[in-house]
Amino acid sequence: MSAATQRTASPDAGLGSVDRKRSRRTSVAAPWVLLGPFLALFILTFILPIVVAIGSSFTRVQRLGVFGEEGVTSEFAWFSNYAQALENGNFIASIGRMLLFGVVQVTVMIALCTVLALLLESASAKWPGFFRAVYFLPYGIPGVIATILWSFLYVPGLSPIVDIAGAMGIELDFLGAGTVLWSIANIVTWTYTGYNMMIIVAQLKAIPNEVYEAAKVDGAGPFRVAFNIQLPLIRPALILTTVFSIIGTLQLFAEPQVLQTVAPAIDNEYTPNLSAYTTAFAYNDYNVAAAQAVLIALVAFALSFIFLRLTSRRAS
Repeated sequence: MSAATQRTASPDAGLGSVDRKRSRRTSVAAPWVLLGPFLALFILTFILPIVVAIGSSFTRVQRLGVFGEEGVTSEFAWFSNYAQALENGNFIASIGRMLLFGVVQVTVMIALCTVLALLLESASAKWPGFFRAVYFLPYGIPGVIATILWSFLYVPGLSPIVDIAGAMGIELDFLGAGTVLWSIANIVTWTYTGYNMMIIVAQLKAIPNEVYEAAKVDGAGPFRVAFNIQLPLIRPALILTTVFSIIGTLQLFAEPQVLQTVAPAIDNEYTPNLSAYTTAFAYNDYNVAAAQAVLIALVAFALSFIFLRLTSRRAS
């Protein structure tokens, strides 16, 4: 090749390398451009509030004067807010109450949604799509509305269940000190069983048909297929729904707050979230409330971590 030909080809080669660099930069920047709005909202609505809450939990605000008219000062409080939160017997009792609630309610709900999912995905199930929609429908009802609806079945004089039981000589008190916790558990189970069932159904649909055909060839019946094939293969979905339920248990707020108007047994610190809400907006102690919120998150993380470790050991 002559020198003139090389000089003529060199600009094209240079332009080609520039275009490749631009396309490389574009391919690297394109995902970040698409993720930018989501990341901005995620940081502003999730990460930033967590950072502010942690910072507030280590801060003490002092108001000078009767109403703070002489100024407000803030100082680093170390762990004094956490100590004050842990000294609150009602807050500690609410955590213990939710642990008992979770042991019973989560176990019943996971068992119920698993049975429903297995029944709907069985070969003999009729109208599975219709029943999936029916079971999932309660999840679409807000917790406040669901609690109001169920309160009509709990309040004496309004509840047909209480009236019928009273006519038969049976006294039912759904809102008593010993039963109101399980009345709340009934509302939560009714609301979230369909949601967890859909997660398990999605995992069941991921099982290849060849597995079922092989089981039929081996002569496996429905119960053997359920216990030896389906349950082991939907284990990730069961773990996921259980972890979600553990976290949701400690976040229980709307149901007891609404039911509090008709249930004297529910006080302002009946659940951990309700206790933090009362500390912040009734006692105006936002720093201690932030410490309570951080403690709730730590307990939820610890319980989820312990559950995951136990399940991983059992699997290994």
